[in-house]
Amino acid sequence: MSGAPGWAGPKTCVPGERCKVLAVPAPVNEKLNTVFGAAARDARMRLGLTQADVAERVGIAMEVYSRMERGRMLPRAQNLRRLCDVLSVSADVLLGVGPGPSPVPPRAPPGRQEESAELRRLLRTLRELEPARLTAVARVVKAVVSVLPDAPSAAPVPRKKAPVQAKKRRSAG
Repeated sequence: MSGAPGWAGPKTCVPGERCKVLAVPAPVNEKLNTVFGAAARDARMRLGLTQADVAERVGIAMEVYSRMERGRMLPRAQNLRRLCDVLSVSADVLLGVGPGPSPVPPRAPPGRQEESAELRRLLRTLRELEPARLTAVARVVKAVVSVLPDAPSAAPVPRKKAPVQAKKRRSAG
């Protein structure tokens, strides 16, 4: 059965002989990976999250989550459960065995307002700073905020230049 399509596995090698491939089912089901990735991407986009947001909340590297969305890998069991919580979908939906959208209603984290993607990226960057640098950034932000106008959403109004009046020279004399 070795060499059959869809089968791959570890090799056993005996010195002086050819290596033999053991017949083991391929570890990845491409269709399941594709279904999982598409469902995860749809759920993430519906919630307005970035891949980095989801990865951070689940506790995995962004590159790993990106591979999942692209259908290159499936999560481990404990990460599947975390993904379901973060994406507000059931495992059935992510695995493509459930009927349509998730019966789990989307929910916001308790006591937290929805944050923009830009703010979440900024927070991630700030979390990575050393304490001394974070203190310096905090001082700069406080200084800038203290001089901002009260209505931050108002567009700055260009000031009109005062008309330049020609100065009359006094004639010497």
